[in-house]
Amino acid sequence: MKIAFYALRDFDELPFVEKFSKQYGIDFVWTAAYPDENNLDLARGCDAVSCTPCRMTEGMLDTWYGYGVRSILTRSIGFDHVPLAKARALGMTVSNTPYPTDCVADYAIMLMLLCLRQMKQIMIRAEAQDFTLRNKMGRNLEDMTIGVAGTGHIGQVLIRHLQGFGCRILAYDKYRNEGVKQYASYVDLDTLWKESDIISLHLPSNPETFHMVNAESLAKMKDGVILINTARGNLIDSGALIDALKRKKVSAAGLDLIEKEYGLYYEFHAGEALDNDELYMLRSFPNVIVSPHMAFYVESTVAGMISDNFVSTDARARGTADPYNVLK
Repeated sequence: MKIAFYALRDFDELPFVEKFSKQYGIDFVWTAAYPDENNLDLARGCDAVSCTPCRMTEGMLDTWYGYGVRSILTRSIGFDHVPLAKARALGMTVSNTPYPTDCVADYAIMLMLLCLRQMKQIMIRAEAQDFTLRNKMGRNLEDMTIGVAGTGHIGQVLIRHLQGFGCRILAYDKYRNEGVKQYASYVDLDTLWKESDIISLHLPSNPETFHMVNAESLAKMKDGVILINTARGNLIDSGALIDALKRKKVSAAGLDLIEKEYGLYYEFHAGEALDNDELYMLRSFPNVIVSPHMAFYVESTVAGMISDNFVSTDARARGTADPYNVLK
C-alpha cells in the first residue's frame, strides 16, 4: 500500500508520516503543494491520497482513480471539500480523522474570554504604550448565557468545560445527547439565538447549515451578542456579520475560520494583496479576533491526523472495516 500526501508540512507532519509509515509498513510520497492539475500524477500507483481541506474537484477524483487511487483521506474532521457523490460513484472510500477534540473546545473558550475581556483592544493599545482603562472594561464569563449550536464531540467537550465557569448553557442539535443534558438545556434554534449572550458554532458544513448565521438569524439575537466560530467558515454570512458589527448588533466575534479560506490559510502571503475583501473588513474591527484556522493545532492532534490516515489505509490493506470511512 502507498499513500500520496499533498500539502504536507515538513516541519511538523513529515516526522509523524515517517514514523507511522515504518509502523504500518505502508509506503508514501509527498509534496508540500496542494493538489492541482499540474501535480495529480504524484499519486500514480498509489492506493490513497491524503490532503488537508482544499479545492478538490470531480475531475481530480477521475484522474486519481485512473492512477489506481481507491481512497481519499482528509487530515481533518470536516470532509465537505471532497466530492462525496463522485467518490461513491467511483467506488472510492473517503475517510476523515476524528482527532482529539479538547483542543478545539478549549480554543473556543479562549476566544470567548478574549472577546469578553476586549483583549485585542488591550494588546493593540499596549503596543502603543497606552495603558489607560478607558473602553477596556470586560465582562465575566460566569454571567453569560452561552448557546452551543452543535453537540457532537467538540460541542460536548465544550459544554462540559464551560459548566466549570458556572454560566448558563443552552444547546441545540437535531440529535440530542443524553450526557449533555446534565450540563445544558436543549432548546430550538430560535430560542438559542434569542437568549444567548455568546453563541459558539460547532456544526458541520452542509446545505442545511450554510449561512445559518445570516441577516435573519442575526436579527433574532440579543443586541451585543458575541459570536464564536471554530467549526466551518461558511456557517456565517460574512457580509451580514460585517453589517451587524457596524450596527453594534454584534459586540464582538472570535473567528478561527472565514469563508473562502482555501488557498489562503497555511500559506505565506506577507506583502501580498489578498483576494478576500471580507477578511480585510473583519480584521479592521477592534472587537473582532480572526485567527488562521488554528484551533486544532496542537502536537497530539497533528500526530492523530497522520495516524488515522494510516489506520484507514491499513484497514483497507487487511480487508477490514475502516473506522473513519464517512461513506459507510
